[in-house]
Amino acid sequence: MKQYLDLEKYVLEHGVEKGDRTGTGTKSVFGYQMRFNLAEGFPILTTKRVAFRLVVSELLWFLHGDTNIRYLLKHNNNIWNEWAFERYVKSEAYTGPDMTDFGLRASSDPDFNEIYQAEMAKFKAQILEDEAFAARFGELGNIYGKQWREWKTSTGETIDQLANVIEMIKTNPDSRRLIVSAWNPEDVPSMALPPCHTLFQFFVADGKLSCQLYQRSADIFLGVPFNIASYALLTHLIARETGLQVGEFVHTMGDAHLYNNHIAQVEEQLSRSTRPLPQLVLSNEPASIFDFDVADISLEGYNPHKAIKAPISV
Repeated sequence: MKQYLDLEKYVLEHGVEKGDRTGTGTKSVFGYQMRFNLAEGFPILTTKRVAFRLVVSELLWFLHGDTNIRYLLKHNNNIWNEWAFERYVKSEAYTGPDMTDFGLRASSDPDFNEIYQAEMAKFKAQILEDEAFAARFGELGNIYGKQWREWKTSTGETIDQLANVIEMIKTNPDSRRLIVSAWNPEDVPSMALPPCHTLFQFFVADGKLSCQLYQRSADIFLGVPFNIASYALLTHLIARETGLQVGEFVHTMGDAHLYNNHIAQVEEQLSRSTRPLPQLVLSNEPASIFDFDVADISLEGYNPHKAIKAPISV
């Protein structure tokens, strides 16, 4: 994963200081691309541990067209909690301690962090135990899964973009329209977080399936490792379904940034040496990409350095 370490180095050296929506501040560059040959191994970081189970459950959540964090919490996946929690604490239904700017305060104030963790634990428990509460406050709006599987048209019909693309790969692999978009301008204002990975396109040549992702906003330290692994996995799954081998994953970024409170972690990561990439193992059982469960997907030979923790900016 030298490509990823090169990205970190490039942004440290050439990034410009920018303000951002979260108030944290970043070093940013505009326009950067990485390429990964999927035949050389599964592209997951080895200079720090990436929780592959979380990558898998999030991708399956997208594939199911789900937009509620309840499914994720059932799989012990907490990566979308903050955005649902933010909506909850800003609602009239919330009566607990003041959670204004909870993301920044929790990362810098140990006393507040304890309160925050207690309130988050209550929130998660209620999402899991109370279906009505989950329906109201676990919902994130029409984010990725909804747009991929059930894009609403101006006539009130819906389009299953992903199923359509899979069928096109099977029947018209030379098409230049093998595209799925998550960026729906009409729905963006109502989303808890507008799509960062906005559009992906497939390309078939020499019996191999390649995928290019355009990502408008790329949180290099926390988000990008997940994005690389997620879209590499998606490419493998669709290649399996369409009878193709895997080609390349091409990752194109718009605003690629390192948050200012991640710089020390990046420097620690850059001091580590890379290790051999693992191999992806897919079960033979599921007939369709949409039938996969978490247990059907695993990595063989993943031996990374230990994880490096960093605060998330919401």
